[in-house]
Amino acid sequence: MIRTIFKSKEPISAAVLAHDEYFNLLRSKEYSRLDEQGQTYLDYTGGNLYAQSQLDQHFSTLRDNVLGNPHSTNPTSQLATKMVEEARQKVIEFFNAEDYYCIFTQNASGALKIIGECYPFEKNGKFLLFTDNHNSVNGIREYCNNAGGSHTYVPMIFEDLKVSTEDLQKELSTSDAENKLFAFPAQSNVSGVKHDLNWIKIAQEKGWDVLLDAAAFVPTSKLDLKVYKPDFVSISFYKIFGYPTGLGCLLVKKGSFNKLRKRWFAGGTVSFASSVSATHVLIDNHERFENGTINYLDIPALKIGLDYIESIGIERINERVNSLANHIFFQLKELKHSNGNAQLDLFGPSDRSNTGGTIIMNFKDPDGNKIPFEEIEQLANRQNISIRSGCFCNPGLDETNYCISNEEIQGYFSSSEYTNVNELVKRLFRLRGATRLSVGIATTLKDLEKFINFAKSLKDKKLN
Repeated sequence: MIRTIFKSKEPISAAVLAHDEYFNLLRSKEYSRLDEQGQTYLDYTGGNLYAQSQLDQHFSTLRDNVLGNPHSTNPTSQLATKMVEEARQKVIEFFNAEDYYCIFTQNASGALKIIGECYPFEKNGKFLLFTDNHNSVNGIREYCNNAGGSHTYVPMIFEDLKVSTEDLQKELSTSDAENKLFAFPAQSNVSGVKHDLNWIKIAQEKGWDVLLDAAAFVPTSKLDLKVYKPDFVSISFYKIFGYPTGLGCLLVKKGSFNKLRKRWFAGGTVSFASSVSATHVLIDNHERFENGTINYLDIPALKIGLDYIESIGIERINERVNSLANHIFFQLKELKHSNGNAQLDLFGPSDRSNTGGTIIMNFKDPDGNKIPFEEIEQLANRQNISIRSGCFCNPGLDETNYCISNEEIQGYFSSSEYTNVNELVKRLFRLRGATRLSVGIATTLKDLEKFINFAKSLKDKKLN
């Protein structure tokens, strides 16, 4: 069945409608609070939503059991240890990661911090990364630089926000450093572009260790670590299934584990430590990096969340999200002011076949001037529409979208005392930031209609 919505020239594709009834029922069963509160949630890349059944199962676990600190052999500790290890095993099975250690962390940023602290960048180490990276990956360059290494960014192509293949091949082929780390996102947290995972093997064959930031990718796409084998993978669980927050993991390929050199120790990370002789022996598995007491009350909820995702099917979620994002992308692209000028600039590839559920845009007035994203978000807030705006912790793509050069940034900081981003915008005569919409597991066509009508309400709007 094909039906029309938004009074558009284009009908909704069969792909959008394929699982419409299923996801509408899922919405009413697991996410009814959205409609009860009149909320239109379009910020799934910022944070996924939890299902009611996840809460019910986890609260039942907490209510019906007595769980103690795992670092003991008493009955309550043993039960907590059992549940934690069941969750760990579920993570390994979910990502087909039998060849990896699963290290639980506070979040994906905590996972990346382990790499920054422990990768051996000294002796002219090299850190290569995409311009399209989250700041938690960008920040690793500080560890590298402080250890005496160096870093290089591979630029993105303005037209489609994909990596410059020629530049990347050149950088991968020219470094002769003994220890060299290459980092990139499986999926951009801004543009939604899915970067080619074949770069993992290409880089490794040239002597690079590879860090894959999978936080934006795994909520809607299958990551099979038997097929693609990066040395390190960072993951955030609330991005996948919403609850609990404050938990992520670092997956470390067992063959790369000893490449990481931990420079201190903490409770739970050593098999032996002495204050008399100032010696210690680190545990030779995931516990080496799980400092202190892990979050043993929330970790069992990870298995519940992953079981929930599997009950729906990651492939089904992927198809649904991609088809919804593709549909609204082309609906937004059609919108024009009365004078024929486009209402929005949509960044990224026009071919949406290899992108996730994220769309980044700027609204424009009839004269082509960009409407500040702060104003757009405030207007959306009044209609209970949750979107996200700003630079999304990814300055590289923001600078690419606005064609801001290294020389301009360096010139500003060398001639001015930085105060805030507004001063930077004023000096460079260039806006920063954009509006980001992202669809997810609980998104319905009604949500898309709400946002389209919101965008239409800004037709012919002039800047204040």
